[in-house]
Amino acid sequence: MSPRPPSLIVVVGSGGVGKTTLAAALGMASAREGDDTLVMTFDPSRRLKDALGVGDEAAEREVEVPCGAPALLAAHLLDPRRTFDRLVTRYAPDAVARDRILHNRFYDHLSGTLAGVLEYMAVERLFEVAREGRYARVVLDTPPTRQALDFLEAPERLIGFLDSGALRVALKPWFDEAGRLRPTSRLGILGRGVEALLDRAVGLDVLRDMAEFFRAFAPLYGGFRERALEVQALLRAPETLFLLVCMPREEAIPDAMFFARRLRDAGHRLGPFLVNRVHPQAPAGRARTADGLHALEAARLLAWLGERDRRGVASLRALLAARGELVEVPLLDSEPSDTAALGKLAGILREQLPAGLI
Repeated sequence: MSPRPPSLIVVVGSGGVGKTTLAAALGMASAREGDDTLVMTFDPSRRLKDALGVGDEAAEREVEVPCGAPALLAAHLLDPRRTFDRLVTRYAPDAVARDRILHNRFYDHLSGTLAGVLEYMAVERLFEVAREGRYARVVLDTPPTRQALDFLEAPERLIGFLDSGALRVALKPWFDEAGRLRPTSRLGILGRGVEALLDRAVGLDVLRDMAEFFRAFAPLYGGFRERALEVQALLRAPETLFLLVCMPREEAIPDAMFFARRLRDAGHRLGPFLVNRVHPQAPAGRARTADGLHALEAARLLAWLGERDRRGVASLRALLAARGELVEVPLLDSEPSDTAALGKLAGILREQLPAGLI
């Protein structure tokens, strides 16, 4: 039995390989096939906004992209901070608990910059969209390989933290009502000396904010753990497909194979490798123009690039063997910068991709 068509396509790969453009084109191809489709990204560069011609409002909500397809195509820029605020508002037991968290200075730092939190909030938002079921297919554009691995591993890391002894330690009442450290308050002058040392080294205000944050957040931990397990299941579901994008160069193969192995080992369904921007093979023929020397040099360069890409594709194909398919995406005359150009690339993908994938 052939696998069912994916309802979630996750586009992954190294930086600069064209993931964002391909994700947008895949979304357009899906809409042209009659499936309402949402293209999402949490790539900080937000190139998807330019590729699909949407404005900043796409960070707040899903925005429709006019593309002449029989089904809906929409775009959404994932905003981790907005997602975190929305989750706090939804799961806080009451307004007082909600405000304690949202107005906490440590939360303000945590939700905006701490590594791992941004990635987890991205998968939370992805899960929200998938659960709502408004779209037949969601195409997710991800940041470069290493950060994408953080994204994929974020639910597992969160579960590990929530189950760890570190959280139980953080939840202890470290400060008394006067704002002094309980362990040192019983030591008199010596205790005040320890507090002063900690204040200079770390800042007691920071420690108080952290302690207050973890205690205020305590009622939400159960819900977060449950959601993290559901997100893990979504990313490993049969309806979720990962497409790995790479360049047609031999030096790019190790990184692509490393990422593919990580995906398989983690239990994700890996689809075809998309080898993007493959130069056509062209003979280094003689020039027949007035500017013959420059034209000859250009022809030789194009022939060399075509041969280089041919070797790279052949090497990758040999390594994959029966373990996976490979799809060559040709180099276009120019990088797609509007929906018309994306439509051309969407047509190429529809022809090249295996039947039933889109």
